[in-house]
Amino acid sequence: MILLRKVRVFSLFILSHYAVKFCIGGDIITASEYIQDPGSIISSGGLYRLGFFSPNGTTNRYVGIWHNKIPVFNVFWVANREKPVLDSSGVMTISDDGNLVILNGKKEVLWSSNVSTFGANAKAQLLDAGNLILQKQSSNMSTNYTTAWESFQTTCDTLIAKMKLSTNLRTNEKQVLTSWKSPSDPSIGSFSISLEPLNIPEVFLWNGTTLYWRSGPWNGKVFIGTPEMLSVYLDGFSLVDDKEGYVYLTYNFAEVSYLSYFFLRSNGELLQPFWDEKNKQWRIDWSTRASDCDVYGKCGPFGFCDAKKSPICSCLRGFEPKKVEEWSRGNWSSGCIQKSLLHCDKLKNGSSKAGKIDGFIKLENVKVPNYAIWSSPLEDKCREQCLSNCSCAAYAYDAGVGCMYWSGDLIDVRKFSYAGTTLYVRVAHTELEGKRDLRAIIATAAVVATVIFSIGTFFAWQKSKKRGGKDGHQFSKASSENVLGGSLSKVNLQELVLYKLEELATATSNFSDANKLGEGGFGAVYRGRLLNGKEIAVKRLSEASGQGLREFINEMEVISKVQHRNLVRLLGCCAEQDEKLLIYEFMPNKGLDAFLFDPLKREQLDWRRRFNIIDGICRGLLYLLRDSRLRIIHRDLKTSNILLDEELNPRISDFGTARIFGGGENQGDTLRVVGTYGYMAPEYAMEGRFSEKSDVFSFGVVLLEIVSGRQNTSFNEEDQSLSLLGLAWKYWEEDNVLALVDPKISVGCFEIEIIRCINVGLLCTQELANDRPTISTVISMINNEIVGLPRPNKPAFTERQTTTDTGSSRQCQKKYSANNVTITALEGR
Repeated sequence: MILLRKVRVFSLFILSHYAVKFCIGGDIITASEYIQDPGSIISSGGLYRLGFFSPNGTTNRYVGIWHNKIPVFNVFWVANREKPVLDSSGVMTISDDGNLVILNGKKEVLWSSNVSTFGANAKAQLLDAGNLILQKQSSNMSTNYTTAWESFQTTCDTLIAKMKLSTNLRTNEKQVLTSWKSPSDPSIGSFSISLEPLNIPEVFLWNGTTLYWRSGPWNGKVFIGTPEMLSVYLDGFSLVDDKEGYVYLTYNFAEVSYLSYFFLRSNGELLQPFWDEKNKQWRIDWSTRASDCDVYGKCGPFGFCDAKKSPICSCLRGFEPKKVEEWSRGNWSSGCIQKSLLHCDKLKNGSSKAGKIDGFIKLENVKVPNYAIWSSPLEDKCREQCLSNCSCAAYAYDAGVGCMYWSGDLIDVRKFSYAGTTLYVRVAHTELEGKRDLRAIIATAAVVATVIFSIGTFFAWQKSKKRGGKDGHQFSKASSENVLGGSLSKVNLQELVLYKLEELATATSNFSDANKLGEGGFGAVYRGRLLNGKEIAVKRLSEASGQGLREFINEMEVISKVQHRNLVRLLGCCAEQDEKLLIYEFMPNKGLDAFLFDPLKREQLDWRRRFNIIDGICRGLLYLLRDSRLRIIHRDLKTSNILLDEELNPRISDFGTARIFGGGENQGDTLRVVGTYGYMAPEYAMEGRFSEKSDVFSFGVVLLEIVSGRQNTSFNEEDQSLSLLGLAWKYWEEDNVLALVDPKISVGCFEIEIIRCINVGLLCTQELANDRPTISTVISMINNEIVGLPRPNKPAFTERQTTTDTGSSRQCQKKYSANNVTITALEGR
């Protein structure tokens, strides 16, 4: 964020032909009272300020309007977007022809309101609504002014209350929002938002000339393709037809103190921040980029998008992929086609056996397709009208709209978890439920026969195994043994699926960089999609990594023997030629670090979600350290190794460095340390001693990162010598522990629970292993089963340590984990 520059008072001086007056108060600009950089004017109520500013990353000067009483600087309107002042010589004044202009030091006009001339007796005023208006005097002797121009008619990337998105139905002239080119360049970018006066009005977000997102039809109160509007904006938006050719959309909140706006980012994301007065910060209330299903037409014509399923795209019932091979690769843009001819199509083809008339499948809580056509206000007429029209592909009813129907392709249909509309899609009679009894019986019989055959085959295979048969799975294992030099002898491959290299190459587009999720010392992880549509994550061992081979064997040995809802699931492996790969279930939300350390994504992590993640990590560790049939020390627990599923539940991953303990073992020693600095316990980092308590230490660091939203390895703004542990201890000693909490968290009634978690985090990161709690005690502590928590001593590593990579490891290349140096050195067992 850009900080407000302090307004400085300058002496008056002569600028060419006239004296410059610095305007640091008042709300008026005239020919004799103008703004010289860095001056400004303030609206009469003190709500808004107009002045010169520079975006982050540039010294160029622009004139903009921003909230005056908000400590976090955010500009919502910029005058000279395309032509900045290159130094501090800028002036905003009234020109001789009465226009509002911005001049540079050479008195060149960089920007103008550009309205019809009416003389220098004009004035500009900044209103308390945030609108800058230019007024002309009716006559030389008159005190009456009429508005000739206003900033609300030249919107930039932000829509505030009482601004308008408008369209002239006669001329098709539109007032739109346009994104900045980049966060440091306010010039017009690639994305824009417009009100489209279709048969039923909608708001469109464009990437150039390509439709990128749509709001769904307007029903008189809300846009029905944006379910969040039901609870937030029900009394806010208005769509007005002024009967003079203009249709415009505006909004205003009933609660005057509620400060909010809509902001189009340079990357095409539309956000709705609101001001959190208690925590003095802008918080994101809504975004168009909550999931991939928000992208217009993600699944193509007659495709159906459901963000909670994997893959997210499927065909509507009665339809099948148009291009099967592309569909299996995750390219759904070609969409789907009907399996069976409709009744009308059969009649058009001259068929004498057109069969029974078509019917409709019912889809509830969906976003209706694009380009709806209004047909009737009566609900009971919808079905009849659609069925009697051969071009009608679907219909829906909304009380505020009436009957809507669609002809041609159905594009941008998606599932909502709540709200939405019920859509009826036309299909051939043979596709309807309840009309396919014979086909259902045949299908059921086929399934039963297949199951019986499979069971018989399985027992025959088991019998051949006992006789020493080498076919099937056994042959694959033998091949894998050859590739890995016999290292798989102790790994029970019969619990895993053995994939073919060709299959995985196809699934990952030949291991393309576009599919790469991250990279570590062992190699890279790729996103893949099998031919059946199932998404997977493929860990590919680097050919040059000798240490990776050991990790590969170790990870198979460890994770093939454990199963828990908070551990990532290993699906199978592949060892062909020189390739060694592990196949995992795909986690759509990637690592916890991708959410926690992203300034926008972490808005989704309110305290309840963060606490659930903390609790889930605890229970995964409890299983590894105490409850599984093996005792497993992870040794590299960190936020990037905590994956999040589609419901944001945590899954512990990356067991390449894990160690299995025997029945009586409690700790182990190693000559070479593996793990990540910043998360390693002191006795492990310095002496190579690891135990349950070393994993507890790592968990303590992760817990404090979740609470604070800061990385332990990143610089602290207040004191760059302090680590996150040092900062937590500093606040603890000052009895100001809530200062550590991520500003994105609304503390409220969770204050005691949050303080308890910080206390536990400090106890877990104590210098001495014996001073740390066991993982079972940690769970009791955070769930309030232990009432009086002990006070912590000073934790380990309170100051940042400058470390470098050692051995054969290399810096992690993952987007959100670049600050973690992972040590993955070879060691003996």
